[in-house]
Amino acid sequence: MYLAWPRVRRLCEERGADLVIRPVLFAGLLNHWGQLGPAEIPPKSLFVLKDCARRAALSGLPLRVPQFHPFNSLTALRVSLAEVSGKDQPRVVDALFQAGWGQGMDLGSADAIVEILDAAGLDGKALVARTADPAVKEALRTATENAVGRGVFGIPTMIVDTELFWGNDQIENVDRYLSGTDPIAGMDLASLFPQGSSAVRRRPGT
Repeated sequence: MYLAWPRVRRLCEERGADLVIRPVLFAGLLNHWGQLGPAEIPPKSLFVLKDCARRAALSGLPLRVPQFHPFNSLTALRVSLAEVSGKDQPRVVDALFQAGWGQGMDLGSADAIVEILDAAGLDGKALVARTADPAVKEALRTATENAVGRGVFGIPTMIVDTELFWGNDQIENVDRYLSGTDPIAGMDLASLFPQGSSAVRRRPGT
């Protein structure tokens, strides 16, 4: 999401589209759909890191993976909620992305998050303190459940109207959709779908 964030913001500004930021718990998506995260599959983890490094270099963005990865992202996610950061939400997200993925700081540490937000001119201590509120914890759970209900299975995901776009490589397709030049608009998608399945993969342990 770090790599997609500046491009999505720029695209929304150019197209006059409202940007609504909805932090969700990635582990919650994985658990719901029965998936492993990229970091849990060593070859995939290596591939994703290389892919991110290539994309960052081409975009002119600094990239340094957070000090610990995977990490407990709950505090970072909760402090990024509109219910916590309010009108400063974009600034909070900016600060966390730049410090965590640009400088390699520990986004799993509440103390580090306070430091990051303070450095961005925000009241880090007050913002992080709000993340302990049961209503804030529930807000993140609800956001994750709502995302699942809309078919979200990974991050970054961008939703325009009811159309879902997943992945850093989908920004161009978001642009096409917003500009009315989506190549699948009006296509009979039902004709592309399979009629069923003739094989079922057995899951491990079953």
